Amino acid sequence: MSDSEDEGTPQLSSHALAALQEFYAEQKQRADSGGHDKYGLGAIEENWQLSQFWYNQETALRLAEEAVAAAGDGGRIACVSAPSVYLTLRRLHRARCSACLFEHDRRFAGLGEEFVFYDYRRPLDFPPGVAAHSFDLVIADPPYLSQECLRKTAQTIQYLTRGKILLCTGAVMEEEAAKLLGVKMCKFIPEHTRTLGNEFRCYVNYASGLDREL
Repeated sequence: MSDSEDEGTPQLSSHALAALQEFYAEQKQRADSGGHDKYGLGAIEENWQLSQFWYNQETALRLAEEAVAAAGDGGRIACVSAPSVYLTLRRLHRARCSACLFEHDRRFAGLGEEFVFYDYRRPLDFPPGVAAHSFDLVIADPPYLSQECLRKTAQTIQYLTRGKILLCTGAVMEEEAAKLLGVKMCKFIPEHTRTLGNEFRCYVNYASGLDREL
């Protein structure tokens, strides 16, 4: 990597870096002791048949911290098709917020009441306990880069959120995302544990820390 490329890479804040280092240390301790952590990012492997691609540790932490900051202490956060962010929230910010995972993969059903089975093809098919506009922030990562998937996921987002939206999807969806949800692209570029074939970006509809360099 050239010097110019290195200078343009967003860096974690000292607080975020300390939290990440603590997270790594605790993950290693659990692995060494043979323990199992249901909130660990490695607890469930990606299933490519479900179009699952986990964020890397740094991105999951940055998005989780952004979600907590946007929702506020005691806020409610809905993670729609974003399990790696949900797991990081529960691992590091359990005392500061409540979170719910809306996910098609039933392997996460072991999370109990915090798991809601979700199929983007039926965007408003929720159990009775999921009330409209009951989440301070919705973070969503539609599983497919298609207008249909984004349009239906947008219906879910609009139903769940009280206003704030954090969308993670391909750069090619920028225009459609703005039209459907009134979001704009952030400077922060999320990364995954595996290289994707499409450029991936974050979008928000509020003043966000993801739009500032750290």
